[in-house]
Amino acid sequence: MQTLTLLDGPKFQITIQRLCRQLIENHDDFSKSAIIGIQPRGIYLAQRVAEELRQILPGSRIEQGKLDTTFYRDDFRRRESPLLPNQTQIDFIIEGKKVIMMDDVLWTGRTIRAAMDAMLAFGRPEKVELLTLVDRRYSRQLPVYADYVGIEVDSIASQRVVVSWKETDEEDKVVLLSDKE
Repeated sequence: MQTLTLLDGPKFQITIQRLCRQLIENHDDFSKSAIIGIQPRGIYLAQRVAEELRQILPGSRIEQGKLDTTFYRDDFRRRESPLLPNQTQIDFIIEGKKVIMMDDVLWTGRTIRAAMDAMLAFGRPEKVELLTLVDRRYSRQLPVYADYVGIEVDSIASQRVVVSWKETDEEDKVVLLSDKE
């Protein structure tokens, strides 16, 4: 297995900070916006972005939630083993707000489609945007594109992109894994 580090250390944090600055350009003080992290790994990105925004915009109320897509996935009943759901925690109204959905890796687009379906149970937002740390550009199965991208990766289906977070994996890092040939 070959491992190529795409992002780590200070560059990882700088990428998060850049994404936050881009969000501020479009959402000002976030009074009419909300952040929703997609379970399981997008919640770490959403937490990190929300924390950074609170530091940059002291006094602003940054609404942040977690969204589980398990029962909205199109492959829910096609798996051999049952999927275990994660927690959904959205304790605010999204009706009429600008919602920024966040996930660590955008690959086929299927998780984002499921997240949009799941989110509608909480109201109809004015606008939905997508922020992703890693965009695997050439693997899309659905016409889903991110509004905010940390890094873009040109990869093939046999490769894997793995995002590690300090909160669970002891370090911030993005790696590309490839089988040796």
